[in-house]
Amino acid sequence: MHDFISPMELFGMTTLLHIDASARPGSSDTTAYGSHTRRLTARFVRQWVATQPGAKVIYRDVGMEPPPPVSGRWIHAAFTLEAAREAWMKEVLRVSDMLVDELLQADLIVAGVPMYNFGPPAQFKAYIDNIVRVGRTFGFDRSRAGDPYWPLLADAGKRLVILSSRGDHGYAEGQRLSDRNHVEASVRTAFAYIGVTDTHSLAVEYDEFGDRRLADSISQAEAAVDELVAALVRP
Repeated sequence: MHDFISPMELFGMTTLLHIDASARPGSSDTTAYGSHTRRLTARFVRQWVATQPGAKVIYRDVGMEPPPPVSGRWIHAAFTLEAAREAWMKEVLRVSDMLVDELLQADLIVAGVPMYNFGPPAQFKAYIDNIVRVGRTFGFDRSRAGDPYWPLLADAGKRLVILSSRGDHGYAEGQRLSDRNHVEASVRTAFAYIGVTDTHSLAVEYDEFGDRRLADSISQAEAAVDELVAALVRP
Protein backbone atom coordinates (compact mmCIF):
# COMPACT_ATOMS: atom_id res chain seq x y z
CA MET A 1 0.00 0.00 0.00
CA HIS A 2 1.39 3.39 -0.98
CA ASP A 3 0.79 6.87 0.45
CA PHE A 4 -1.32 8.98 -1.86
CA ILE A 5 0.62 11.79 -3.56
CA SER A 6 -1.44 14.49 -5.22
CA PRO A 7 -0.48 15.77 -8.67
CA MET A 8 0.54 19.09 -7.10
CA GLU A 9 2.93 17.33 -4.72
CA LEU A 10 4.32 15.14 -7.47
CA PHE A 11 5.39 18.17 -9.49
CA GLY A 12 6.53 20.23 -6.53
CA MET A 13 3.67 22.71 -6.76
CA THR A 14 2.39 22.48 -3.22
CA THR A 15 1.29 25.59 -1.36
CA LEU A 16 2.67 25.94 2.16
CA LEU A 17 1.08 28.30 4.68
CA HIS A 18 3.79 29.42 7.13
CA ILE A 19 2.39 30.91 10.36
CA ASP A 20 4.43 32.41 13.18
CA ALA A 21 2.72 33.23 16.47
CA SER A 22 5.59 34.09 18.81
CA ALA A 23 5.61 37.52 20.44
CA ARG A 24 9.42 37.41 20.22
CA PRO A 25 10.81 39.06 17.09
CA GLY A 26 13.63 37.32 15.29
CA SER A 27 14.93 33.79 15.42
CA SER A 28 16.93 32.39 18.34
CA ASP A 29 19.80 31.40 16.06
CA THR A 30 20.33 34.97 14.82
CA THR A 31 18.78 37.28 17.45
CA ALA A 32 19.43 37.58 21.18
CA TYR A 33 16.31 36.38 22.98
CA GLY A 34 14.80 35.48 19.61
CA SER A 35 12.06 32.94 19.09
CA HIS A 36 12.69 29.19 19.01
CA THR A 37 9.46 28.54 17.12
CA ARG A 38 10.40 31.08 14.44
CA ARG A 39 13.71 29.27 14.18
CA LEU A 40 11.98 25.92 13.67
CA THR A 41 9.37 27.14 11.18
CA ALA A 42 12.01 28.95 9.12
CA ARG A 43 14.11 25.79 9.02
CA PHE A 44 11.12 23.69 7.99
CA VAL A 45 10.22 26.08 5.18
CA ARG A 46 13.83 26.26 3.92
CA GLN A 47 14.05 22.48 3.84
CA TRP A 48 10.65 22.16 2.19
CA VAL A 49 11.44 24.64 -0.58
CA ALA A 50 14.81 22.98 -1.15
CA THR A 51 13.07 19.68 -1.82
CA GLN A 52 10.03 21.22 -3.56
CA PRO A 53 11.48 23.99 -5.77
CA GLY A 54 8.12 24.89 -7.27
CA ALA A 55 6.39 25.24 -3.93
CA LYS A 56 4.49 28.42 -3.14
CA VAL A 57 4.85 29.84 0.38
CA ILE A 58 2.27 32.11 2.01
CA TYR A 59 3.57 33.82 5.15
CA ARG A 60 1.40 35.03 8.00
CA ASP A 61 2.90 36.54 11.17
CA VAL A 62 0.14 36.63 13.75
CA GLY A 63 2.68 37.19 16.51
CA MET A 64 3.63 40.62 15.20
CA GLU A 65 0.29 41.40 13.51
CA PRO A 66 -2.42 39.59 15.47
CA PRO A 67 -5.89 39.31 13.94
CA PRO A 68 -8.65 41.21 15.73
CA PRO A 69 -10.39 39.11 18.38
CA VAL A 70 -13.92 37.93 17.77
CA SER A 71 -16.54 40.49 18.81
CA GLY A 72 -20.32 40.59 18.95
CA ARG A 73 -20.38 42.36 15.60
CA TRP A 74 -18.10 39.68 14.13
CA ILE A 75 -20.44 36.92 15.31
CA HIS A 76 -23.48 38.78 13.95
CA ALA A 77 -21.78 39.17 10.58
CA ALA A 78 -20.43 35.61 10.37
CA PHE A 79 -23.83 34.06 11.09
CA THR A 80 -25.61 36.29 8.56
CA LEU A 81 -25.98 34.71 5.14
CA GLU A 82 -23.44 36.18 2.75
CA ALA A 83 -26.09 37.49 0.36
CA ALA A 84 -27.73 39.40 3.21
CA ARG A 85 -24.61 40.98 4.69
CA GLU A 86 -24.46 44.73 4.94
CA ALA A 87 -21.33 46.71 4.12
CA TRP A 88 -20.25 46.94 7.76
CA MET A 89 -20.52 43.18 8.12
CA LYS A 90 -18.22 42.59 5.15
CA GLU A 91 -15.70 44.99 6.65
CA VAL A 92 -15.83 43.28 10.05
CA LEU A 93 -15.11 39.95 8.34
CA ARG A 94 -12.47 41.31 5.95
CA VAL A 95 -9.43 40.00 7.90
CA SER A 96 -11.14 36.71 8.64
CA ASP A 97 -11.97 36.22 4.96
CA MET A 98 -8.35 36.91 4.05
CA LEU A 99 -7.08 34.36 6.58
CA VAL A 100 -9.59 31.74 5.44
CA ASP A 101 -8.63 32.34 1.80
CA GLU A 102 -4.97 31.70 2.68
CA LEU A 103 -5.88 28.52 4.53
CA LEU A 104 -8.00 27.25 1.63
CA GLN A 105 -5.06 27.68 -0.74
CA ALA A 106 -2.68 25.70 1.46
CA ASP A 107 -1.82 22.03 1.10
CA LEU A 108 0.43 22.16 4.17
CA ILE A 109 0.13 24.44 7.22
CA VAL A 110 3.28 24.94 9.29
CA ALA A 111 2.52 26.80 12.51
CA GLY A 112 5.01 28.02 15.09
CA VAL A 113 3.00 28.01 18.33
CA PRO A 114 4.98 28.53 21.56
CA MET A 115 3.51 27.63 24.93
CA TYR A 116 2.37 30.66 26.93
CA ASN A 117 1.04 29.72 30.36
CA PHE A 118 0.25 26.17 29.24
CA GLY A 119 -1.67 27.12 26.09
CA PRO A 120 -1.20 28.85 22.72
CA PRO A 121 -0.51 32.59 22.59
CA ALA A 122 -3.59 34.81 22.51
CA GLN A 123 -2.50 35.92 19.03
CA PHE A 124 -2.81 32.37 17.73
CA LYS A 125 -6.14 31.83 19.49
CA ALA A 126 -7.39 34.92 17.66
CA TYR A 127 -6.19 33.34 14.41
CA ILE A 128 -8.09 30.13 15.19
CA ASP A 129 -11.24 32.09 16.01
CA ASN A 130 -11.00 33.87 12.66
CA ILE A 131 -10.58 30.74 10.52
CA VAL A 132 -13.20 28.55 12.19
CA ARG A 133 -15.99 30.06 10.11
CA VAL A 134 -19.52 28.83 9.58
CA GLY A 135 -20.20 28.35 5.89
CA ARG A 136 -16.52 28.56 4.98
CA THR A 137 -14.60 25.99 7.03
CA PHE A 138 -17.43 24.21 8.84
CA GLY A 139 -21.08 23.65 8.03
CA PHE A 140 -24.06 24.11 10.31
CA ASP A 141 -27.67 23.11 9.79
CA ARG A 142 -29.87 22.87 12.86
CA SER A 143 -32.33 20.67 10.95
CA ARG A 144 -29.64 18.15 9.96
CA ALA A 145 -30.18 14.71 11.48
CA GLY A 146 -27.51 13.67 13.95
CA ASP A 147 -24.69 16.20 14.21
CA PRO A 148 -25.71 19.65 12.93
CA TYR A 149 -22.02 20.59 12.48
CA TRP A 150 -19.62 19.12 9.92
CA PRO A 151 -16.12 19.97 8.60
CA LEU A 152 -15.89 21.52 5.15
CA LEU A 153 -12.18 20.77 4.61
CA ALA A 154 -12.29 17.04 5.35
CA ASP A 155 -11.61 16.01 1.75
CA ALA A 156 -9.06 18.72 0.96
CA GLY A 157 -5.99 16.63 1.87
CA LYS A 158 -4.49 19.35 4.05
CA ARG A 159 -1.73 18.58 6.56
CA LEU A 160 -0.76 20.48 9.70
CA VAL A 161 2.65 20.75 11.38
CA ILE A 162 2.80 22.33 14.87
CA LEU A 163 6.25 23.50 15.98
CA SER A 164 6.27 24.58 19.61
CA SER A 165 8.58 25.63 22.44
CA ARG A 166 8.28 25.39 26.21
CA GLY A 167 10.04 27.00 29.12
CA ASP A 168 10.07 23.87 31.26
CA HIS A 169 10.41 20.24 30.17
CA GLY A 170 8.38 17.06 30.33
CA TYR A 171 5.25 18.19 28.48
CA ALA A 172 5.15 15.34 25.94
CA GLU A 173 2.54 12.61 26.23
CA GLY A 174 3.18 10.40 29.25
CA GLN A 175 5.71 12.75 30.82
CA ARG A 176 5.53 14.60 34.13
CA LEU A 177 3.72 17.73 32.87
CA SER A 178 1.70 16.27 30.02
CA ASP A 179 -1.59 17.14 31.72
CA ARG A 180 -0.62 20.84 31.62
CA ASN A 181 0.14 20.94 27.90
CA HIS A 182 -2.84 22.56 26.19
CA VAL A 183 -0.99 23.70 23.07
CA GLU A 184 -0.95 20.83 20.59
CA ALA A 185 -4.23 19.33 21.79
CA SER A 186 -6.17 22.58 21.43
CA VAL A 187 -4.69 23.37 18.02
CA ARG A 188 -5.35 19.84 16.75
CA THR A 189 -8.93 19.98 18.04
CA ALA A 190 -9.70 23.24 16.26
CA PHE A 191 -8.19 22.11 12.96
CA ALA A 192 -9.86 18.69 13.17
CA TYR A 193 -13.18 20.46 13.64
CA ILE A 194 -12.81 22.02 10.20
CA GLY A 195 -11.45 18.82 8.65
CA VAL A 196 -7.64 18.95 8.99
CA THR A 197 -6.75 15.77 10.84
CA ASP A 198 -3.32 14.81 9.44
CA THR A 199 -1.11 16.51 12.04
CA HIS A 200 2.51 16.33 13.20
CA SER A 201 4.22 18.15 16.06
CA LEU A 202 7.52 18.63 17.87
CA ALA A 203 8.91 21.11 20.37
CA VAL A 204 11.95 22.75 21.94
CA GLU A 205 12.04 22.52 25.75
CA TYR A 206 14.17 23.95 28.61
CA ASP A 207 13.93 27.54 27.33
CA GLU A 208 13.86 29.02 30.83
CA PHE A 209 16.95 27.03 31.85
CA GLY A 210 19.13 28.45 29.08
CA ASP A 211 21.89 25.89 29.62
CA ARG A 212 23.23 22.87 27.78
CA ARG A 213 19.85 21.17 28.05
CA LEU A 214 18.29 23.94 25.97
CA ALA A 215 21.04 23.70 23.37
CA ASP A 216 20.57 19.94 23.16
CA SER A 217 16.80 20.29 22.88
CA ILE A 218 17.17 22.78 20.02
CA SER A 219 19.57 20.44 18.21
CA GLN A 220 17.18 17.54 18.64
CA ALA A 221 14.22 19.60 17.43
CA GLU A 222 16.12 20.79 14.37
CA ALA A 223 17.07 17.22 13.50
CA ALA A 224 13.43 16.21 13.96
CA VAL A 225 12.34 19.01 11.63
CA ASP A 226 14.68 17.70 8.94
CA GLU A 227 13.37 14.17 9.41
CA LEU A 228 9.75 15.37 9.28
CA VAL A 229 10.29 17.26 6.03
CA ALA A 230 11.88 14.17 4.51
CA ALA A 231 8.98 12.01 5.66
CA LEU A 232 6.32 14.39 4.34
CA VAL A 233 7.87 14.68 0.87
CA ARG A 234 8.68 10.97 0.56
CA PRO A 235 6.85 9.32 -2.42
